[in-house]
Amino acid sequence: MRHFDLSPLYRSTVGFDRLFSMLDQATSPEGGNTYPPYNIERTGEDAYRITVAVAGFGEGDLKIEQHQNTLSIRGARESQKEADSEREVLYQGIAGRSFERRFQLADHVKVTGAALENGLLHVDLVREVPEAARPRQIPIGKPETGNVVDVKAAA
Repeated sequence: MRHFDLSPLYRSTVGFDRLFSMLDQATSPEGGNTYPPYNIERTGEDAYRITVAVAGFGEGDLKIEQHQNTLSIRGARESQKEADSEREVLYQGIAGRSFERRFQLADHVKVTGAALENGLLHVDLVREVPEAARPRQIPIGKPETGNVVDVKAAA
């Protein structure tokens, strides 16, 4: 994959730091990490679901955290270390290594719930745009003379 140097853009822009960081992460060589696999689905007009395949992990082994516009899902199997001392694994085809998967969320997207079923972690998200940030229609009409302030008369 090609690597693009975005440093010249940092010098001439203000307020786009997060955008450039996301571009850097997307084009970085370690951005090819595919464990654990996941799906992102749209379940409604403003509703989404992230499904992560976490075979072998229990609810106590997983941690979900949202900080501003970043959703982090971490998995670490602590209980497996004790069980491994009692048995010998001849072949391990199911990956049970620790992981951390991060998702960049759009503005006003919040986590509404999470569920673990059949080895799949489902994280439900919803976009709740506040009324002040929504587009509004401005009616076209004749200007009212009562709302006009005469600067000369007020002085």
